[in-house]
Amino acid sequence: MPATVRMWIEVAFNVTYLIVVWGVVATMWQRRAMVAAGDRPIAGRFMAAFALLALGDTGHVGFRVLAYALGGLEARPMIFGQGVSLVGLGALATAYTVTLFYVLMLDIWRLRNSKRFEAFEYFLLAMAGLRLVVMAFPQNEWWRIDPVAPWNLIRNAPLTIMGLGIAYLVLRDAGRTHDRAFTWIGALIVVSYAMYVPVILFATQAPLVGMLMIPKTLAYLGVAFIAFRALYGAGYRGVVAAA
Repeated sequence: MPATVRMWIEVAFNVTYLIVVWGVVATMWQRRAMVAAGDRPIAGRFMAAFALLALGDTGHVGFRVLAYALGGLEARPMIFGQGVSLVGLGALATAYTVTLFYVLMLDIWRLRNSKRFEAFEYFLLAMAGLRLVVMAFPQNEWWRIDPVAPWNLIRNAPLTIMGLGIAYLVLRDAGRTHDRAFTWIGALIVVSYAMYVPVILFATQAPLVGMLMIPKTLAYLGVAFIAFRALYGAGYRGVVAAA
């Protein structure tokens, strides 16, 4: 696929995605009073989780669009007298917000299933903490366009462990309670990582693999729509109606 065509596909998708995800968050905020009282703690965390995701991705994919507009992904506009990589700054922003997104998803699982954190859940939280620490190391070289090996793998390993661990918890307990909404949510988290892991491993050597970020992003939107339909949608009475 020619680079120009790939660029326009990416730009069109990124702009559409940001409009949709911020629209979902805004509509959740507008409809928050419609949520059943018992579901409001979960609904509030979903709204916060996707607000974080949208905020980080505004930096991530939004800055990529801006970089293209300024001449290419190598664009380094001057900020306070210093040339700054928009792509690197956006990657740093989403790296932090997606970590917090999964912390909230873990708490959503806890509330949904009336669970208490035990050793495995604390291990997953430790993975979040480890990732935040690793991302602070200068060896990540966030100012670069291409991820730096092996730090790209080092910082993404805890996130992958955490995300798949949460998917396991969600699918395990949704299966026991025949919770259709959360079964889909767990499955879509697995799909998102099935798309993301090849990007982490191979996108630098084969840039076309980066296109897998599109279905990965669609999986996140699927989680948002399921949560919205189950908790905020007109005619529904909380997650119970979708279970």
